[in-house]
Amino acid sequence: MVSRADKRHNKKKRKWPYWVGGIILAILLIGGGFAAYIWNELGNTIETMHSPLTRDDDPERQKQIQSIFKDNESVNVLLLGVDERSGDRGRSDTMILLSLNPKTNSMTMLSIPRDTYVNIPGRGMDKINHAYAFGGTELSVQTVEEAFDLPVHVYARVNMEGFQQGVDALGGITVNNSLAFSQGTSAFPEGEIRLNGEEALDYIRMRKEDPRGDLGRNERQRNVITAAMKEGASFSSITKIGEILNILGGNVQTDLDMEKIQTLFTSYRNTGSNVTTLEINGAGQTMNGVWYYVVPDSEFTRIHDEVAAHMEAN
Repeated sequence: MVSRADKRHNKKKRKWPYWVGGIILAILLIGGGFAAYIWNELGNTIETMHSPLTRDDDPERQKQIQSIFKDNESVNVLLLGVDERSGDRGRSDTMILLSLNPKTNSMTMLSIPRDTYVNIPGRGMDKINHAYAFGGTELSVQTVEEAFDLPVHVYARVNMEGFQQGVDALGGITVNNSLAFSQGTSAFPEGEIRLNGEEALDYIRMRKEDPRGDLGRNERQRNVITAAMKEGASFSSITKIGEILNILGGNVQTDLDMEKIQTLFTSYRNTGSNVTTLEINGAGQTMNGVWYYVVPDSEFTRIHDEVAAHMEAN
């Protein structure tokens, strides 16, 4: 992997849900007395969702990833929330890097502001969310790996439609809102509020009224993911399972296969019990008439060090 110094030297010059990413949610649903039924249906859904990247064709990489899961080492997951448009690939409206450490039963969650100014391999300096428009999931993964000098072991990509449908299928989610605001057709008072799918979508989209801009928006995204994890863990309506799996199959892509899903369920499921959220600090700057979120090298290094330390903890 190119070192940070080399990358800096060469520089010139919209949804992971929003609800556990679908994959983790499905895993959490396999705890009741209907596990056998769910496991069979989940297998069919995962087959539909399974979408390996080009790099997965490398036998050496396959061995490495298999070894990581077999030995229950830390796994980094990139969650991409994508707003697809007709005739347009769209952009990754949300990018969240999760690091799961089963030895400490802990998780770090980093929301990456979509306007973060980074080097996109083969394209130069630009907003990080443009990586998806330029090269899809492949380039998004590569860009995150190089920007933070951290491995992305697996990914999960979900479109906006799936987010709204998933929240509704769960019966809604509950979050603690710290800022009263309105967005779209929804109004959100301070305090504990219950959100349906449409409201949850509005809740995570707002940033212009937030004094913290994208950082406030990212915090709401993390809160929604955490709330969905809790909702999914307590979800027990078997009549809704088929509906949820259909939503996953139609809206989620991932390079996780059935074997890795099984390992996540048996060995990584408790990592969500201890979640640490990270924020990347920078400043807005306009260049050639375009607004970017500019992050100093020291901040990329800090994030790298914190995630690496989490991964190596026993």
